Amino acid sequence: MSERSLRYHSRNALTVDHSPALTGLSLVPIALFLVAFVVGSGTLVGWLGFESPLFGLALETVFTALLVASGACLLATGAASRLELVETTPDRSVGVGVSAGFGFVAFSAIGLAASQTFGLGGVFWALPASVVGLLVAGLVLYAREDLGVTVPSGLFSLLIAGLFLLDVIDPSWTYSPEGFGVTFLGTVFVPLLTILATFVGGWAGANAFRGFGAVGRQAGAFFLVGTNAALIMLVLVLLIAFIVKNGFGYAVEGIEIGPGLHFHWPFVMNGYDAYVGTKGIFPAIVGTFWLVVGAVVLAVPIGVGAAVFLTEYAEQGRFTSVLEIATNGLWSTPSVVFGLFGYAFLVPRFGNNTSLLAGMIVLGFMLLPLVVITSREAIKSVPDEYRDASAALGVSKWETIKDVTIPSAMPGIVTGVIIGIGRIAGETAPILIVTADNPQRKFAPAVLGSFEFTATPPFITNEALLSGSSALPYQLYGAITTGVVGDDPGYGWATAFVLLLVVLSFYVIGIATRMYFRKKLQA
Repeated sequence: MSERSLRYHSRNALTVDHSPALTGLSLVPIALFLVAFVVGSGTLVGWLGFESPLFGLALETVFTALLVASGACLLATGAASRLELVETTPDRSVGVGVSAGFGFVAFSAIGLAASQTFGLGGVFWALPASVVGLLVAGLVLYAREDLGVTVPSGLFSLLIAGLFLLDVIDPSWTYSPEGFGVTFLGTVFVPLLTILATFVGGWAGANAFRGFGAVGRQAGAFFLVGTNAALIMLVLVLLIAFIVKNGFGYAVEGIEIGPGLHFHWPFVMNGYDAYVGTKGIFPAIVGTFWLVVGAVVLAVPIGVGAAVFLTEYAEQGRFTSVLEIATNGLWSTPSVVFGLFGYAFLVPRFGNNTSLLAGMIVLGFMLLPLVVITSREAIKSVPDEYRDASAALGVSKWETIKDVTIPSAMPGIVTGVIIGIGRIAGETAPILIVTADNPQRKFAPAVLGSFEFTATPPFITNEALLSGSSALPYQLYGAITTGVVGDDPGYGWATAFVLLLVVLSFYVIGIATRMYFRKKLQA
């Protein structure tokens, strides 16, 4: 078999050898994308600034250099493959999907330039944009795969670099599209365009790394999926890091650790008192605690009981299908709708005043659908062999459910409850509508000490439960949005930091509890 025929038959092979030169060339765009993403993300969140040099170079110069290097490597990779200087197995074409993608990029670029820069409207911008887009798509589709992947990607990077070099787009650039009340800033667009262009280059590099063909497309798909997963995690990490950066210092200011058991954390243990050194959020923390406790007490027994009935007793038919649709719909209902329900139905029955009790009930209604859904799934996952073995021993159905089914499903039930608690603990809209009180409270609600017996039904009252309260989400809303704590942004960021700790602690508790029950079941 000739060398050309061998190359043709190996295009769709699952593995293929490739030269070290190709490996080096193709890995460079991937590495440049990682660098561009780190630097660009740091710029977007404010850790890096265009006014401050990076390793002695202006930040705009760094972005331009990354784009030029990525584009040059991609063009060199495509040329080396086409001239057979490196061993690759490209297909005859990149396919319709890739060519359509590059065509859409060209259509968008020409359309924006014609409509917004030159002021053309209607068909006057759509016609040239369509012509250029179709032309680019056709050229990419006609070209061999190695050129169709690397050349458009490289030219895209070089085009963005040219816009930076010619100062068409720079940090001082602004863009206000006609008909839209928004202004795009160069300080945002420069890192975003750099990340986008190097991302496309990284995808092309992943294709080239495996020598194009079926294996190259698989590598490109893995790059896209892996990058997407990494971006989701990185965005979460950046969000947490940003909150910690802005709120940690204020939150831990003045912490005292003395001999014995003396420990004082002013921001967490103080109320909002003008006569103390550090204004704190202790009333909001206590309010959040009681809201969560009340919601759990209401939702968990009802939810688990409903799940047991629907799974173990009710016949699977139209009734259970309707309930399943209803619970899924309730879980996806916006929280403000629950808040409006509480305001219309509960608040008038509690003296037309916002109260902790109304907030507990509303948050309990929000938590209930998730408890039902997760508990049903956890109970369904228990093997039928457990039930059959219990029945064979003469154990009643209820005793089987109580002693076998529910303990086996407990990890899933606990996980669902903790996830739901993490959500309701951070809800603002329902609390704002049915519970909110003055966020500048000095004292926390004394729920346990407010119970009193009366001579009339219901023979017991609790003034704290029937009074409004603050909570961490509402405190954060008041601190940042309405400025109720003055002009110091550190208070708001510190509140966000504590709220983040509270929510994350619920997830940690959930993970630990799940591990405990799993070990207990396996023992």
